[in-house]
Amino acid sequence: MKPVSILGYVLLAGAAAYALLVVPASGDMSLMINGSIYATYGILALSLALVWGFAGILSFGQASFFGLGGYAYAVVALNSGDTTLAAFAAIAVAALFALMLGYFMFWGRISDVYLGVITLTISLILYRFFNQTAGSEWTIGVAPLGGFNGIPSTPILTYIGQPDQPLWPEQIYVLAVLVLLFFYVLSKAVLTTRFGRIVVAIRENEQRAELLGYDSRFYKLGIFTLAGAMAGAAGVLFANCVFVSPNMFNLQTSSQLLIWVIVGGLGTLAGPVMACFLLLMLSTYLGTVNSSGGLAWLDPNLVLGILLTAAVLLFPKGLLPMVTGVVERLFRAITARRSGSSVTAASTERPMP
Repeated sequence: MKPVSILGYVLLAGAAAYALLVVPASGDMSLMINGSIYATYGILALSLALVWGFAGILSFGQASFFGLGGYAYAVVALNSGDTTLAAFAAIAVAALFALMLGYFMFWGRISDVYLGVITLTISLILYRFFNQTAGSEWTIGVAPLGGFNGIPSTPILTYIGQPDQPLWPEQIYVLAVLVLLFFYVLSKAVLTTRFGRIVVAIRENEQRAELLGYDSRFYKLGIFTLAGAMAGAAGVLFANCVFVSPNMFNLQTSSQLLIWVIVGGLGTLAGPVMACFLLLMLSTYLGTVNSSGGLAWLDPNLVLGILLTAAVLLFPKGLLPMVTGVVERLFRAITARRSGSSVTAASTERPMP
């Protein structure tokens, strides 16, 4: 294993230990609430990193699966009173929608550009649809869809088998971090399997992969469905740490995902998650400074736009590939210096008489 990979796993283990042990022990409720939102968006970024970075499928539809997961959770939870059932049902709904959408796109041999347009159009249609569901006729069972107000009365997840004991915010935070770690490990595991290697081969050269006997439609559909399920799980967590609303489908959500993946590093899993955390923290900080009046003239969106443009121009491969490249060069330089010193020392040694 490469030293950079070892360092990456060490840093990942350290970050996980900090998130799961240090943050809850601090008792900082605002930090944990924000951490829940960051972890939720991290799962969403991870879903696009998997389907775009490794399968070559530019999907704007992650916002669709994200929103459907949140709405399905709210509707099932309000009607059944079982939040555990609602969570699994919501993930299934998002995965099934991704399966059906992917079937029509991949079996229809839709090209990459049109695939992105179709998925974006689906997200915008859903956004428009849920915005106009404010009337009393837009009710599924006892669950009103609420129009642009969404469903703020969504039940919070409870302990399995104990519907009268909802999770506290700090427990939602720990759950969100654990789900993020689970999907990261799952994505890494999938990519190491035969299925994952074929998916990457299809991204590199789809025609050659098909000439070797692999049906690219099947593999694309599989990874697309998995990414849809991940986005649906993020929607469930978002419904618990914020609330369900049509904004989950909007263009801003889809564009943020693209930015996180591009800035973090296309073709990596940890990079988009890292970029998601950094940019969300920066956005929160700028909003706080702006609202406090210290820099009231400064537009946070303008600052973010300038920083993102600079990052793309300076680090076109993304932050994580840039960092790993620097570490690799340093390691090679240190290794070369040590080997050079060893050769010099050996050449100056004189044999004993």
